[in-house]
Amino acid sequence: MKPLLVLSFLILFFASVPAMAETTAYDFTLTGIDGKPLPLAQFKGHPVLVVNTASECGYTLQYEGLEELYQAYKDKGLVVLGVPSNDFGAQEPGTAQEIATFCKINYGVTFPLAEKTVVKGSAADAFYVWAGEQAGPEGQPKWNFHKYLIGADGRFIGWFSTQAKPMGPKIKSAVEAALSSTK
Repeated sequence: MKPLLVLSFLILFFASVPAMAETTAYDFTLTGIDGKPLPLAQFKGHPVLVVNTASECGYTLQYEGLEELYQAYKDKGLVVLGVPSNDFGAQEPGTAQEIATFCKINYGVTFPLAEKTVVKGSAADAFYVWAGEQAGPEGQPKWNFHKYLIGADGRFIGWFSTQAKPMGPKIKSAVEAALSSTK
């Protein structure tokens, strides 16, 4: 009789508890390059390509491709978000102002930038912990210019390695699919 009573109580208890909301990218806030909060919720309704960047990396030329991608798709709703990180080879030593100036002068970057952020390990920013969990071990950043694509609904879509070129077919087709799902 006692197990039946306990089981009945548990069924009633869990039936009355509202379902926990799914965590999305919109639940996280980075810090903008200007030092102000950068809530990812401000991008609701827009796919977002989040890229950990570095100014002194062999892949730094990808800033050019990221800006090209942003210009090609921003009017359709794409947001590219650069997240400078010094986690890989200490290749982002600059201050926020130095990073912003470097990106603007050398690559004409107009897409939003976050402040320098930890993207790996035990001190990783909460967004990167969440995205890494969504991506699994193979999809976690292993170097600069690792990319995460977030859907217009804030859900994780996928990841692209450092070597994936911003204007390459893999990223472009994923961005186009994400944009078409917002219509």
